[in-house]
Amino acid sequence: MNIGERVKTLREERNISLADLSERTGLKEKDIVKIEEGALIPGLAPLVKISRVMGVRPGTFLDDCENIGPVVTRSGDTIEATRFSSREKGDEADMTFRALAHNKAGRHMEPFMIDVESGSSKHVKLSSHEGEEFIYVMNGSVEIRYGKDKIVLDKGDSIYYDSAVPHHVHTAGEEKAKILALVYTPF
Repeated sequence: MNIGERVKTLREERNISLADLSERTGLKEKDIVKIEEGALIPGLAPLVKISRVMGVRPGTFLDDCENIGPVVTRSGDTIEATRFSSREKGDEADMTFRALAHNKAGRHMEPFMIDVESGSSKHVKLSSHEGEEFIYVMNGSVEIRYGKDKIVLDKGDSIYYDSAVPHHVHTAGEEKAKILALVYTPF
């Protein structure tokens, strides 16, 4: 199942109407329908809002399997990618997420390897959600818009911030970047 199908299935299993989900998340009903149909690529912030209303962790929309014990991801392992948009319109994906603990049960943080496409700074909309984020730049440069601040991080740099402050991550130049991100959302 893709993200939209998982959102719809979970919403229907919990008997949550589109109108109720829209009201409780602050998302437009038509945008939720587009997400469920796969016509709109959501950003991480809307998924966090949807997950809070449904009482699940955000990773629920990215994976199906769950292990109670430790989860090991080896460097040669193939990790299924999920594409997200951080653009205002959400019609083009500009970030590719690879969940590093996709089948770990009961986790409270989401570790991701993220490819940030060049040109990802165009038409951005700052987002906010509950929790905290840690980002480590592995390749390239990224710019973090955090509130009114703009912070540029180069390879080897990191940042830890409160996700409730409006923020956005995008490339700092014309070259693609790769980051390791840990997203914590209280459950």
